[in-house]
Amino acid sequence: MTETTLEDVERSLERASELEAEEAVSVLRTAREDLRDLGNDPAVDEARRRALETRLEQRIREVKNRDAYDSGLGAAMNPGEDDAP
Repeated sequence: MTETTLEDVERSLERASELEAEEAVSVLRTAREDLRDLGNDPAVDEARRRALETRLEQRIREVKNRDAYDSGLGAAMNPGEDDAP
């Protein structure tokens, strides 16, 4: 099995920006787990690892918020009969 590197995590972070919300969150969570595993490796730049972990957490929140906003926006633009003014 090939060991995950910080560069692999960065690629996952970039790739997730091109995916639908559910798949993006899955990719980002896997990347977050990989980062946590790298935290035990003394050869890994800890400051860079922590910065990537912060970016991952922010991206997960962004994707979840975007998905929630898109869902709410769609309902606001196409209200049901009960919601119509």
